[in-house]
Amino acid sequence: MKKGKAGKMLLGAALASAMAAGGIGMAELTPAPAAAAEAAATAKATPSIYVAPIHNAKFLAGSKFDFRVELNDWTGNASAVSIQINGKSAEAFFGKSFEKTSTASSSSFMIRGVTLDKPGSYTVKVTAGSLSRTVSYEAVTTSAAGKKAKNIILFVGDGMSQPSITIARAMSKGLSEGKYNGLMEMDKLEQRAVVTTSGMDSIVTDSANSASAYNTGHKSAVNALGVYPDNTESSLDDPQVETLAEMLKRTRGMSVGIVTTSEIEDATPAAVVSHTRRRSDKPEIADMLLKLQPEVVMGGGSAYFLPKSVAGSKRKDENDLISGFEKAGYKFVESASGLKSSGTPSKLLGLFHTGDMNVYYDRSTKNTAALKSFTDQPNLWDMTKKAIEVLSKNENGFFLMVEGASIDKQLHTMDWERSAYDTIEMDKAIGEARRYADASGDTLVLATADHAHSASIAGTYWEGDGKTGREAVRTYEQSKFPTYTDSDKDGFPDTPDVDRKLAVVFGATPDYYEDYKFSSVPQAPAVLSGDAYIANPGTLANPDAPDKDKYLHTGTLPKSESVEVHSADDVPLMAHGPGSEYFKGTLDNTEVFFGMAQALGLRLDGSKPDKQTWIELDGFLKSVGGSTSYDAAKNVTFVNAGGSKLVLYMDKGIAKKNNKPVPLKFKSENGRLIVTSDSLLASLGQ
Repeated sequence: MKKGKAGKMLLGAALASAMAAGGIGMAELTPAPAAAAEAAATAKATPSIYVAPIHNAKFLAGSKFDFRVELNDWTGNASAVSIQINGKSAEAFFGKSFEKTSTASSSSFMIRGVTLDKPGSYTVKVTAGSLSRTVSYEAVTTSAAGKKAKNIILFVGDGMSQPSITIARAMSKGLSEGKYNGLMEMDKLEQRAVVTTSGMDSIVTDSANSASAYNTGHKSAVNALGVYPDNTESSLDDPQVETLAEMLKRTRGMSVGIVTTSEIEDATPAAVVSHTRRRSDKPEIADMLLKLQPEVVMGGGSAYFLPKSVAGSKRKDENDLISGFEKAGYKFVESASGLKSSGTPSKLLGLFHTGDMNVYYDRSTKNTAALKSFTDQPNLWDMTKKAIEVLSKNENGFFLMVEGASIDKQLHTMDWERSAYDTIEMDKAIGEARRYADASGDTLVLATADHAHSASIAGTYWEGDGKTGREAVRTYEQSKFPTYTDSDKDGFPDTPDVDRKLAVVFGATPDYYEDYKFSSVPQAPAVLSGDAYIANPGTLANPDAPDKDKYLHTGTLPKSESVEVHSADDVPLMAHGPGSEYFKGTLDNTEVFFGMAQALGLRLDGSKPDKQTWIELDGFLKSVGGSTSYDAAKNVTFVNAGGSKLVLYMDKGIAKKNNKPVPLKFKSENGRLIVTSDSLLASLGQ
């Protein structure tokens, strides 16, 4: 993928490493000199063809997207370009004409708002002189098999890799002779899977394109939300892909909710509604929220809702979005007490901070040094409970995304204790959702992360024999169990400072000081000195200690990095309720979208599922010790189960047993054979 003079993808590549710290406002960094040199070298690349959506993109048939072809570093005659889909010109295939643009070194062809109407395989072939490019697409519909969900609640623990869960469990539940004294709420969810997280442009993702994958089923680039990157200057005109929330509002009349502890315009919550190449387009993302109007919007970030003339505003215009939401019928609240007394309005807007909400530890301990004037912020489980109360009023169902945002933000600064408290806070919110799901019987609950971090438990830290610093990190048989207590049984440790605490280490860091003490106020791990980041002595209990270098940890990242960064590790996913069976094994992050669509039985291609109970034949047979085999030459499937043998004539749609017809109803969907449960039992019993 080569870019023209605008070079947005070059900027994305140059910033890929820095942007991995995207959760804490890193989106506006400028390229490092080495990255600029790399960009200059790339600009001399040979001509190339870029197609969006990209190769191997998967679509829910009937979903909307923008189709774009770029001929970059190419100076040929645009009239000689051929763009075909399944052997037919793209304009004829989509029934729309291209918007054609060009520069001195590129030509672009765009058709907006198109669909792949039918399930199947699609081949895009582009030729321009001696250049050619072929990409393949797959369009699918949801299967009729399986019990369907009315509602979905998706929890995203931002940056919550498996070690984050283990850390939180150890601090919350404790261990006795190697066994945990209890499990987290997310541990109790029915189904398990692991999710791969890389984006289309880098092995290590940021929160924007990873959360976008969950909401659209499409890969994208670092910093991008609901778009594929293009070669124009504007970040707001890139080819779009429809989000799940947009699909549900367009076709189902379902309600949508977004709850987060970050700015509501931050990457993960923004992914539910947004289409931009640059996640830092926060005023525009706030506008997109008002345009789609999710029925519940709660988090921080009111600075982007306030008109420019209001103190604290971060807008460049006089648009008052709070008034806009109120005119659209929203109840507006800005404190925990306001949320508690809000009742159950049809629409709810809660903005509890001008920026990111404070972390749970500081909120719960009334740490005014950290809170400043924002002393009445709600917790995540109360926000989640309120969101469910509002959204469940819609008989058509709802989709709710809940983010534990500062799990990530505090890991960036290596404040793992605060991160753990936020993990426990989100886990309590998961408990609220699970109880609702179990009571309703029609709600799928998912808990996952958008990416991982490099944190891990190496043992425990204990100064009881006089050792301090790294010498007091106890490993293997010396790593006796931590001594956190929870005397009030609220699920949180009474204090993060205990005599034997977890020894959490990080693998991808700048230079920093580690004295294994908890900071009363959050601190940056590194500070800028000249053109390089150095360890911040302010993180030490005694910044002026003459022996402070014994706490110095030499970093593993370039000196241009100020914080710990994301990792490419797979992340866990837990699922509970109807549709949870989809989430097993190893899944690409885009498959989470298709799993949610499957759970809802979401069909956008005009087809309607019938009222019969369909099951996947292979899955059922596996559970009863049966099997199938297929004769490709005859297009016949043989079914063996319980001593019975059925023969399915695929082209005729009939089934026989002992050469006599049986009433089996079967069909193939997305390459899988499904049958109705009643007809299968009747056929086997004959």
